[in-house]
Amino acid sequence: MLTVNCQSSIKITGETTIYFDPLKVEESHDADLILITHTHWDHFSKEDILKIKKETTKIIAPKDSKEEILTLGFTESNIYIVEPKEELSLYGVIIKTVPAYNKTKTFHPKENKWLGYVVKIEDTIYYVMGDTDALEENKNITCDVLCIPIGGTYTMNATEAAEFTNILNPKKVIPIHYGLVVGTEYDLDTFKQLLNKKIEVEEKITI
Repeated sequence: MLTVNCQSSIKITGETTIYFDPLKVEESHDADLILITHTHWDHFSKEDILKIKKETTKIIAPKDSKEEILTLGFTESNIYIVEPKEELSLYGVIIKTVPAYNKTKTFHPKENKWLGYVVKIEDTIYYVMGDTDALEENKNITCDVLCIPIGGTYTMNATEAAEFTNILNPKKVIPIHYGLVVGTEYDLDTFKQLLNKKIEVEEKITI
């Protein structure tokens, strides 16, 4: 089951419990895997990582986060520092990293090598995009469930997100990254109006 807490804070539960960019979560210490897209405060919250971390938790993250991760009590063997276009398998979960950056804005530079994640769990493929624009190099990604930012300013806006979703054509799309810093219900309405009606929209669910 996939649930969204706020912003891009996502939890997938099943045989393996996976968190993406945990933020404003309740203390649970149940994470098997934590996937961090980049180091902005609303995606890399040390306070929230500590709320879900247990002794065996493995964390996957970009290079510029490693020193901070080491202060959180992770052993080197449980830290996986990755760049875009890598692949690893942990707990039977296949994780592929893809680029996430702004094409013309400076908030998320390409040279930072920040991340989106394509994760296969059993027969379902999830694409959690991170903070990004609609990138040509990601248009051929195949996924069943797409988590896409719609808030604009720091990411693609609602119109761009709808266009990109229609290209990827997932079975289900979950709009994220709106309502906390930027983006409103108006953006959600715009996104839904422009979406291919065959694609199921699941609005944000609170854990």
